[in-house]
Amino acid sequence: MNEIVYQLAKMIDHSILHPTMTDQDLKRECDIAMKYDVASVCVKPYAVRQAVELLKGSDVLVGCVIGFPAGNSAIGVKVFEAENACKDGAVEVDMVINIGKALQGDWDYVTEEIKSVTDACHPSGAIVKVIFETDFVTEATDVIKLCQICTEVGADYVKTSSGFGFVKQASGDYNYVGATIPILELMKVNVGPKVKVKAAGGVRTLDQLLAVQAAGCSRCGATATITMMEDAVNRFGK
Repeated sequence: MNEIVYQLAKMIDHSILHPTMTDQDLKRECDIAMKYDVASVCVKPYAVRQAVELLKGSDVLVGCVIGFPAGNSAIGVKVFEAENACKDGAVEVDMVINIGKALQGDWDYVTEEIKSVTDACHPSGAIVKVIFETDFVTEATDVIKLCQICTEVGADYVKTSSGFGFVKQASGDYNYVGATIPILELMKVNVGPKVKVKAAGGVRTLDQLLAVQAAGCSRCGATATITMMEDAVNRFGK
């Protein structure tokens, strides 16, 4: 595979998270992940064992979401969910913070939950990505504080969105923005040297993938993997 195409593929966490997805959908999406040799799949907790089996023999890792998508589970529940995911074979864990606690500035609580999940995952070798949900947590000072907390407790990644952080628009419809370049750049400059940045939400084209890469992202959550990878092959060669 072309080196540029390979590096772009290894940025992608192929998301298999929609509530309506069946086991057949899981198999189809894991096949897509293997075809393009992406970094990982990101699946719902019950699907970890199936994904591990489906991806056996490939270089595609299995990741799992925790407290997803709204982040409302108690700390102990998030820890249990993370431990169970690791036991089932997940080597990456994407946790949603308690959004309300962040918005009210209860940083002790937020610190405890991120540290607790991180400490639960690291002994088994799993990495932790912390989802801020930046459509809800919009103040730069809050994003900076979360980056500092993640650095202090040893989380591996900071991440923008779940992809399900829908906000009521002026029209009355619900939608979300997800990852934006200014937010990603803000996160990148406010984490420590060992913490990486993952873009998630709204990255659906090759140009957008290249833009988040230029902003300093090491990973990108995506459902439009086929479109992005086929465009990469067409632009950069096989």
